[in-house]
Amino acid sequence: YMALSRSGPLGGFGLLFSPGAMVIAQVIIVTPLIASIAHQTLRDLWAEYHDLLISMNATRRQRILALIWDGRRALLTAMLAGFGRAIGEVGAIMIVGGNIEHVTRVLTTAIALETAKGNFAFAMGLGLVLIGLAVLVNLAIHIIGRTERASQW
Repeated sequence: YMALSRSGPLGGFGLLFSPGAMVIAQVIIVTPLIASIAHQTLRDLWAEYHDLLISMNATRRQRILALIWDGRRALLTAMLAGFGRAIGEVGAIMIVGGNIEHVTRVLTTAIALETAKGNFAFAMGLGLVLIGLAVLVNLAIHIIGRTERASQW
């Protein structure tokens, strides 16, 4: 918030209470989570495949591609963890976005607003929509994973 406010270093861009500020906040929140899971995955794979890749005289590019390919499921898990963190974020989005109707109001901030207004039935309905979105994403990932496993022998 302070970086995006008028007196902050990015204040001249006028991003506060805009969708751009919301994207910046989400990236700041989600990046460390995804990076730490991806780093741990690739580090573990490197420890496992290091000698093999070196003995095969693989180029740096080939080694990186091999590690990414073998760690694709774990990297997908990292992205899903980031998505789960982002889709449930309320605080940072409300602070930098302002929850302005038709501009920066998103599902999670609408749930918080409706709950604060005492409109619990509508808030529960929005919550069910949010849960439905999460279930659809997980179902899609499951189907993709099953299709990938079916193509293997």
